[in-house]
Order: sequence, then structure tokens, then C-alpha cells
Amino acid sequence: MSTPTVVLDIEGTVGSATHVHDVLFPYARERLPQWFDEHRGTAPAVALLAEIRDHLDTESVDETRAVAALRAWSDADVKTPPLKKVQGWIWAAGYADGSLTGHVYDEVPEVLHRWKRSGTTLYIYSSGSAAAQKNWFAHTPYGDLTPLLSGYFDLTTAGSKKHPDSYQHIAQSTGTQPARTLFLSDSAEELDAAAEAGWHTAALRRQDDPRPSPVPGHTTVRSLRDLELDQLMKGTARL
Repeated sequence: MSTPTVVLDIEGTVGSATHVHDVLFPYARERLPQWFDEHRGTAPAVALLAEIRDHLDTESVDETRAVAALRAWSDADVKTPPLKKVQGWIWAAGYADGSLTGHVYDEVPEVLHRWKRSGTTLYIYSSGSAAAQKNWFAHTPYGDLTPLLSGYFDLTTAGSKKHPDSYQHIAQSTGTQPARTLFLSDSAEELDAAAEAGWHTAALRRQDDPRPSPVPGHTTVRSLRDLELDQLMKGTARL
């Protein structure tokens, strides 16, 4: 039998949603004008402006309007590729100079190490860019966790997390069997989509999460420590 694969969401699953909304989003939002000032005329800035024009469906987008659009998307948590891309670039600089660290819950390093030792293959699938995901795990208070992870998927490489096709694409890209793959998330819509693609699922409802628990139709736990991979892969875990 093939070894199991676990695909993890970040926000609300292995890391705090509060950290994203109260720390990371404002950090990038504040530095958007500075980023354009420092990268004016470079290939990344030119390409980013073109992407923003495409999303706004207009040719009239200068840096001022681009910053306004990006800030509006950030405030509304609209998961557009241009926003996720520039956020990732800004956060990367913050991780590099020590201004930022990636939040993970206390049990996460221990559990990921245990799963890795047991032969489980671990991937991340989050709305943030793959580069931002890697920086998050490379700069945690527990050290660099990226050696535990085999890859990263985002909106541009896999598609919407609320669509079953995205999970089918990940399975094809990694060569994993849906019946041996577990997806962990705090989002019922994402879990439903993964289940429709034939994956096993489990929901995280952290102690600070105000939403109802359990998540209907999915094994629901408070911590990664509460998961029994063998039972979940056999479909025998209690809902």
C-alpha cells in the first residue's frame, strides 16, 4: 500500500487566522507604495501592473490606482493573484530582515516531524502564494520547517480551493492517490470540494475559532494531535 499524503491549509489550520489578518495583511498594505517606488520599471512591477489592469478590465491603471485596488482587495480579503503575489514579495523582505515570523500552533512542529518520520508526504495548499507559504514555514519561532514539506500549491498553480478540479490537479501533479490523501482545513467549502474529488478530509476548529464545531460531514478536531491518520485513511474516524 502506498504511503499516505497529507495536504494542509495554513490559515486557521496550522497557523492563526488572527496573525494573517492582524499582522501580515496590514504589514503588506502599509508598504505597497514603497514597493512600487523601489521597483518602478522593473519586470516584476510592469507585470504586476498588467495583471491588475486585467483584473480591473481597464487599460488606465497607474501606480496610485494600483495601490488603491490592492488595498481594497486586501481589506475585503479578495484572493486575487496580483494581490497574493505582491503580498508574498513584501512579506519575503520582512522575513529576511526579521520583522516577520511565521505563526504555527505549538503542536504543529512535533506532529509534522512525527508524520514525516512515519513516511507521510506533506504538502501545503493555501490561498497565499507558494513563495509566501515557503517563507512562512522557513521562519517560524520553532526554526525552519520547510525540510518537512514536499511542495506548495496556491491559486495560480492549483486553482480555487473551493473547486474539486483543484484537488484532482494536485493529485495528478504529485502522483498521489486520492484514496490515500488527506486534506486538512478550517473551511467547510474547501473540505467539501476535496471530498468530492475523492480525498479524505478533516476539519480544524481551534480553541479561538468562534465558528460552530463540528463541521458537518467532516471529522473535526481542535489540534493536529487529535488526528489518527490510519483511521482517517480507512474512513473509520468518527464524525
